Amino acid sequence: MATSSKDNIHTISVYVANKPGVLVRCAQVFARRAYNIDALVVSPGLNPKYSRMTITASGDPAILDQIIKQTAKLIDVLHVFEHTSTDAVDREYALMKVKVKSPASKAAIKKLIKNRAHVLDDSEGALILGQSGTTEECDVLEAQLNKYGIIEMVRSGKLVMARGKEPT
Repeated sequence: MATSSKDNIHTISVYVANKPGVLVRCAQVFARRAYNIDALVVSPGLNPKYSRMTITASGDPAILDQIIKQTAKLIDVLHVFEHTSTDAVDREYALMKVKVKSPASKAAIKKLIKNRAHVLDDSEGALILGQSGTTEECDVLEAQLNKYGIIEMVRSGKLVMARGKEPT
């Protein structure tokens, strides 16, 4: 059911009680509707009794609307919102381990990432790079580094926060 169209990518923020089983119950709502979760970030909120889930998913907006309504009804869910780039700020973090075949390729990689990413480890034959930015910025850097050979990659998934004084 997931599509690659950027128009069908949705970012949902779920504020929940920090209790065992809450994550599973929320994920089951998506699974019952055959809606794939592309990324999931869960962390404690300012108050440790509550956690924030940021879910990135792809698919039909009408089905997502039903998922949001059903998730909001779950026990231990305080509120659920879908966010857009106009009402929220989002960022992602990517770690990429890239092959280094020669001093020239290392210099080219460092020039490519200048002001966009940081070298976190410079070992024999590989660089580990860290980048913070929008999903699109991480996608662009990933595409550019592919020609050098990405050995491994880990991405955090979106973190989102509502603009202004509105709660996320």
